[in-house]
Amino acid sequence: MSAMDYLIWIKVVILGVVEGLTEFLPVSSTGHLIIAGQLLGFNDEKGQIFLIVIQTGAMLAIVWEYRVKFAALLMGITRDRKAQQFAVNLAVAFLPAAVLGLTFGKYIKAALFKPVPVAIAFIVGGIIILWAERRAHAISVQSVDDMTWKDALKVGCAQAFALIPGTSRSGATIIGGLLFGLSRRAATEFSFFLAVPTLIAAGAYDLFKHRALFDVGDIGVFAVGMAVSFGAAFLCVRWLLRYIANHDFTPFAWYRIAFGAAVLLTSYYGVVSWEA
Repeated sequence: MSAMDYLIWIKVVILGVVEGLTEFLPVSSTGHLIIAGQLLGFNDEKGQIFLIVIQTGAMLAIVWEYRVKFAALLMGITRDRKAQQFAVNLAVAFLPAAVLGLTFGKYIKAALFKPVPVAIAFIVGGIIILWAERRAHAISVQSVDDMTWKDALKVGCAQAFALIPGTSRSGATIIGGLLFGLSRRAATEFSFFLAVPTLIAAGAYDLFKHRALFDVGDIGVFAVGMAVSFGAAFLCVRWLLRYIANHDFTPFAWYRIAFGAAVLLTSYYGVVSWEA
């Protein structure tokens, strides 16, 4: 194996770790991957598809962590009313981002999948989180099992904002859930569950659409990237569930603002040629 081959595998592992650690935190995994991909030279068309597909690995961490819940859902979908309602909620919440993504996804990628627009979205998102956390939260939904389809639709509309890279899918759904009356745990867990259909659809669609770019030799790269993102996401999810029991998301807001400002400043002063 040549030095170049080793370098590729190192990049794949780094990007898998970045994806896994950021997918379910309100800091935007896509934004981090775009910036990391730019720094690592993994930002061509093929690389961008890789960054989307490895999100499936992080999604599988949710399936494993909540395997009992998903098994109960599958087994009870034809007869259990709670399982049916939960499935309807996921479908309803998934639709807004799916429809808008299919309609405008091509234009969003062309215009916004770049470090500087991502950095601006980081800062704006951080400010919104700070504002949301300073508001009094009137909780009307304690558990994901208490959600109605209307609650799910509101969260789904919030998720649609995450089509803008740097916004954060988990951040949009969690903060949106808090604003719409969900408890912190209900908003966080529903964000986890909603990731499953969303990330499967995004990864499968992009991989199928651009299948001509790949060959059998790329399977190993995808497998390693997904495996690493799975492991990192699994650890992150367990940590986040403990974290939200006694903390809010303010530290993540300040991180977003600092990270976005760093990208803008390095771009402005020419430290990093982000648009190269």
